[in-house]
Amino acid sequence: MTSPAVFLLILIIDIFSVQYCYAQKNTSISAVFIFGDSSVDPGNNNYFPTIARGNFPPYGKDFPNHEATGRFSNGRLVPDFIAEFLGVKKYVPPYLDPSLTIEDLMTGVSFASAGAGFDPLTSQIGMALTQTQQLDLFKEYKAKLEAEIGKERTDDLVRRAGYLVSSGTNDFSFNYYGPLPVRRKAYPTLSQYLEFQWQFTQQFLEDLLDEGAEKIGVVGVPPIGCLPAIITVNSKNPIFDRECNENLNSVSRQVNQALQNNLKGVQRPGTKVVYADIYSPIINMVQHKTRYGFEEVHKGCCGTGLIEADFGCNPKSVLCDDVLKFVFWDAFHPSEKGYGVIFDTLKSLILENFA
Repeated sequence: MTSPAVFLLILIIDIFSVQYCYAQKNTSISAVFIFGDSSVDPGNNNYFPTIARGNFPPYGKDFPNHEATGRFSNGRLVPDFIAEFLGVKKYVPPYLDPSLTIEDLMTGVSFASAGAGFDPLTSQIGMALTQTQQLDLFKEYKAKLEAEIGKERTDDLVRRAGYLVSSGTNDFSFNYYGPLPVRRKAYPTLSQYLEFQWQFTQQFLEDLLDEGAEKIGVVGVPPIGCLPAIITVNSKNPIFDRECNENLNSVSRQVNQALQNNLKGVQRPGTKVVYADIYSPIINMVQHKTRYGFEEVHKGCCGTGLIEADFGCNPKSVLCDDVLKFVFWDAFHPSEKGYGVIFDTLKSLILENFA
């Protein structure tokens, strides 16, 4: 027979467990929907021909069961942290995964595609789904859900969902400032290209609002000049001279300021379209590494850390001894710990606008 003391202890544990679970699910958010590039792609690129993939080791080495899901990191991405924080689900799956159940779909999916940008040329270069194609998949998703649960419930779910859009970095790192000068010839100044690129960004956001979205977080660009691969290609001595490229970081700040200004124009009554800053947490990790327990901020953990990503980071790659000491997993993407720091800085924004 259970003693009174033990019974009381079990009762207290049960009460706290119920309260904890309730707190985890105490949110009006019904689901999370993700659009964008490799920073938020959990594996959509696994399902169509492209070289922009991360569904092989050592990617995912710290994900449950060491599974290389297609996430461009050693573990979770920011959307995974957000979904768990809101009590919606633990991991946000790729929409193109054919094994998803209706229950999986109802709590949200990612339509993001590694290599994508708002500029359609960027997605063409990156062999990725364009933002328009991602939106078309969202429309397909809605139709699929309507067939299962009806239009009224689908519309309500879509309205109460939270949306995260993380695209644009590739427009500048690979496209405008990349090896193909197509856009630079057509738009010689950054301000000219920003105006051109915003047309696509604005159209995507307007279309997403038209589809019923009411709470949208739009992610800015990181300090592009601090990405390890960008340091490598812009350094005269990439082995020893590994500092952030301030010119490109200045570009990032201009891009982010323009985005913040432009977002004011897409607001509608009853909707929230907010800017999500990832520049600040990444530059803080780079400039104040010991504060976060990092030691290496200018190289990735995978391979030499200078240039490897996608198939360059593969089963034959030598890894760093301790990924927890690295801001970046590969030469373009943060480690799970790095993404965790980014998420921590977004918590207040999430609570204020999405919870």
